[in-house]
Amino acid sequence: MEDLEALLARQPFFRGMDPRWIAFLAGCARNVRFNAGEYLFHEGDEAIRFLLIRHGRVALETHVPGHGPVTIQTIGADDVVGWSWLFPPYRWIFDARAVELVRAVEFEAACIRQKCDQDPAFGYVMLMRLVPVIVSRLQATRLQLLDVYGVVAGRHAHTRA
Repeated sequence: MEDLEALLARQPFFRGMDPRWIAFLAGCARNVRFNAGEYLFHEGDEAIRFLLIRHGRVALETHVPGHGPVTIQTIGADDVVGWSWLFPPYRWIFDARAVELVRAVEFEAACIRQKCDQDPAFGYVMLMRLVPVIVSRLQATRLQLLDVYGVVAGRHAHTRA
């Protein structure tokens, strides 16, 4: 089996990162798998990790009153799942459900935060790699909310006609 440092060094998310920081990350990581339908985490739970998807797809969902679970975004290989571990109160703001078999690298949040505190340059690099993930999730949430409220507006328009 390939070691985690070599695996991480090849991932687009970590491409070009200083090898000593890849070693930092590998020291906080392990391989995990989730079967189809299994939850990686639930909204409101403590955000104690983040994941890099190696294989499979994950649906990020939120519960919308009157609609039930709504998929905000489906992500796949080479995508990062989770940024709630980075900022207090360290609680997930979405559910994450494996749509199919998922193989991922899981990073322990407290370990990564500690390394960010020890080496602010590493922390800055991690933050700059995670900000696009945060922006992407906010954009997907915005589009999904427009879609949900569009459906509601359409129902009202239909009811009134």
